Amino acid sequence: MTIEYATRYRASSRIPAEPGKPYVIEKGEGDRAHLFGDLVTVYAGGEQTENTFNFFTVEGPRGDLIPAHVHPDTYEVFYVTHGAVRLFVEDTEGNQQERLLTSGDFGFVPRNCPHAYRIERHHSQVVGVAAGPGGTFERFFETLGAPTDRHGLPPEPVVPAPEAFATVPHQYDVRFLPDHQWRTR
Repeated sequence: MTIEYATRYRASSRIPAEPGKPYVIEKGEGDRAHLFGDLVTVYAGGEQTENTFNFFTVEGPRGDLIPAHVHPDTYEVFYVTHGAVRLFVEDTEGNQQERLLTSGDFGFVPRNCPHAYRIERHHSQVVGVAAGPGGTFERFFETLGAPTDRHGLPPEPVVPAPEAFATVPHQYDVRFLPDHQWRTR
């Protein structure tokens, strides 16, 4: 039996809205949103962790580079469970690196470090965790993308208008860098 809750973000969610309540979510049954060609599934967010961390997956096909962005107060983890993802990161001194992460590989992006990624193989999946004093950003996916109850990738990519990136609320600790250039390949 699965319990559903109403939250301030959704009429129906399997994630309890209040912190300190244990719960279990079956595979794929978290809060889902489509963004770009990907399916993002949130399993734990700020509401459950008192804004200390979040836990989500991103599944997608081979695609375009996700735009460069920075989290001023949030540390982010990329752990590839299936396929391959190319991670682009710039440290606070301006040194850039690019790495291909495959199944079992781990990438860490400290706060204030511009980064981007690109899914390199169809049917890839990344587990993401973000934590930091600025709170969590998992509700950003629903705000910029499209909440969905569907399993699977979007039938058509959900691509926000360029001006939408500037409207992402500061509470999500995501700042896009539209003019950022990667000097790596």
